[in-house]
Amino acid sequence: MTIYEKIQDEIKADYYQQNYPNDGQRFVAWYLFNILHQDRNQAKDAITDGADDKQIDAIVINDDIQTVYIIQGKFISGGAVDAEPLREVLSSWMQLRDLVRLQTVSNQKLQRKLSEVAKAFEDEYEVCFELITTASLTTSAQNDLETFQKQLADISENEDFDAIITVVDEAELSRRYELALETDNPQINYTMDLSESKFMPVGIAGTQVVIAALPLKECIKIPGIKDGSLFQKNVRQSLGTSNAVNKKIRQTILGDKHKDFFFFHNGITAICNRLEIDNSKMQLYGLSVVNGCQSLNTILSCSETAKKLDETYVLFRFYEIPQRDRADLISINTNSQSAVKPRDLRSNDKRVLNLKRSFEQKFPQGYFVTKRGEMPPAEKNKKFVIDLSDLGKYLIAWHSQRPNISYGETKIFDKYFEILFKRDYKPENIQALNNWMQEVLKNWSDKNPLGLNETLLTMKAYAPYHHLYAVSLIFAIGNNKSDRVPSPNATWEAAQLNGMVDQIVKTSGRCLNTALRVASNRTLPNGAIFSPQNWIKSKQSLNDINAAIEQYIDMLPTMEGGEQQYQKLKDTISLGQEQFEYRLQAD
Repeated sequence: MTIYEKIQDEIKADYYQQNYPNDGQRFVAWYLFNILHQDRNQAKDAITDGADDKQIDAIVINDDIQTVYIIQGKFISGGAVDAEPLREVLSSWMQLRDLVRLQTVSNQKLQRKLSEVAKAFEDEYEVCFELITTASLTTSAQNDLETFQKQLADISENEDFDAIITVVDEAELSRRYELALETDNPQINYTMDLSESKFMPVGIAGTQVVIAALPLKECIKIPGIKDGSLFQKNVRQSLGTSNAVNKKIRQTILGDKHKDFFFFHNGITAICNRLEIDNSKMQLYGLSVVNGCQSLNTILSCSETAKKLDETYVLFRFYEIPQRDRADLISINTNSQSAVKPRDLRSNDKRVLNLKRSFEQKFPQGYFVTKRGEMPPAEKNKKFVIDLSDLGKYLIAWHSQRPNISYGETKIFDKYFEILFKRDYKPENIQALNNWMQEVLKNWSDKNPLGLNETLLTMKAYAPYHHLYAVSLIFAIGNNKSDRVPSPNATWEAAQLNGMVDQIVKTSGRCLNTALRVASNRTLPNGAIFSPQNWIKSKQSLNDINAAIEQYIDMLPTMEGGEQQYQKLKDTISLGQEQFEYRLQAD
């Protein structure tokens, strides 16, 4: 069965038939759901296809990797597509450079998504144009793709607009689909053709090693580059094409010095669980690149040029390393080629190490994850596992009362790290934040037990932090201390003691829902279009949540049976003055 036939069969499901009017939209929705891991609400929200869509079928904003995906889909049975779809992608790129004009001539759904794109541009997100198709490109289309990649590279050098263009054709779509069927941490098994490479297998310190000069055109065939699955054990994912080192890599590939790429580059380090060589075929099991994420993503952004470079190589080191702890050390110690931002090095900060030590002493059944890609031991209790990145987001939502910036790791670990992370922060408070967030997230499933607005469910990357913020506000407002922040552990213990954890989480979630409804009905100046995504990232959302909670607490005694509920809530949330402190400044 071809990938076209697979998709055609899957989009016959009721969800696709009932929510999308044609197979073109159903194909794009299928891609968003299966490949970009958007849930069904997010996928529906992302699609902009229709009249006046300006050659943009969908827009996905991934805050975790700070990337805007502009997607054009072509659902075609067999054959090849010519350059016309690529020119449509090029058209969308040209129009995006003038967002004001584009917003005035586009349909209402695209207008709203463009307001989110504008905010992403302010935060210097990378743009990735993707042409997804169930066919293959003609030769002329491949030539046009190479031209467009070079044009985007030139513009990123001369203007503040960093973008790449990628074609997800029949072969790549099939590979991504197969990968998506695996687990959340897929194991990549790959057979590499070394017939055009120069390689040498050796044994070092009891470890099987292969040193290879690999042609760039072979690099782009390695699975898992763009979706990041190849770099699970790396300390960081792609830093984007705007990174200074990545720009130089791209200049070398596209310039007349490409044959010297091997000498300019420090090399790429890959590890695997098992390695087998048979003549010029190398079978790699559990493949992961631990140093070279930036380079491989940059090479992929110049894929059409790289395919034509016969004498351009990059140094690869393949290590057979089945031991996880040894693999982690290799990953940490080999990452020096690109400038490492502070947030990538915080795992070794003394304050973080002290928090980890005190947390694991207090909760021996738990584990504090400090490194990207690190997995807690299997015997640890998952309810007592906390990730450094998540903790930073919880801290800024609760103690700085700024959930609207919880989605941005850059600000947390660069700008606000000194403020947020204290060596003497109590492990009980860490676990209390962990407990509250686990309870919050139970209500952000597809079953939607709180009946949250469908738009909120499209914002799972950041809206749950507003839910956590609302929990803290119930205690603060209930004690007439709206300018203070309650101790997380004190709130958790009080709620548990009174059997009110579930009720407080539900109440705070419904107040968040109310705040969005009120905001969406508010008249905006100059005829501006309301964007829930921009609202959730603004301080206005905090004011609206505050108002919703104040109104709920004030109105509760007047509701039927509310007096008893009000008294139980008051008894639960009443805390001593010593349990409050001023918020940590983060704006």
